Amino acid sequence: MPDDAPDRVLLRTRDEKEINHTLRECSVRLRRWPVRGTVEPGTTADELIDRYRSEVDELCAREGLRLVDAVQFHPEETPGWREHAAKAREVFLEEHRHSEDEVRFFAQGVGCFYLHVGSRVYAVVCEAGDLLSVPARTTHWFDMGPRPEFCAVRFFERENGGIGDFTGDPIARHFPRLDALLAGSCE
Repeated sequence: MPDDAPDRVLLRTRDEKEINHTLRECSVRLRRWPVRGTVEPGTTADELIDRYRSEVDELCAREGLRLVDAVQFHPEETPGWREHAAKAREVFLEEHRHSEDEVRFFAQGVGCFYLHVGSRVYAVVCEAGDLLSVPARTTHWFDMGPRPEFCAVRFFERENGGIGDFTGDPIARHFPRLDALLAGSCE
């Protein structure tokens, strides 16, 4: 464990008010949108975004977001799926930052954003209905789990705004992964 990292969980809660109060200190926003059905494999990004058209258009207008896409991971038993999922997970488990806010809406499934702010790390487990906005230049990493199954709508201000600037800091290796957090085995 790095010297500046806590060696225990300081807060573990599902209380939305408490979560938002804690995240507000980091200028991170967590909001909720209604969930509109399940996302089946083969659902296109356009079909998914259209389900949330009014919310997407309102958010884009209010926050100056111009590009919207969707990313999906569905467990498949096709050749190469496990390797593809493992490689994607490995990349996002490295600490990085972006030149613009990272805004994600989880339409389905679960994933965890780890926010490295000052000497603390905040693990924010996002699930269907969660809209997370992480300020530009906030160092973080993301865990989609060992068998990823999620669908997220991503928002950008400009082309290439979501490209990560990796820090090279090994801090992410010192914190429990998503599967441990969900199992409650990180106390």
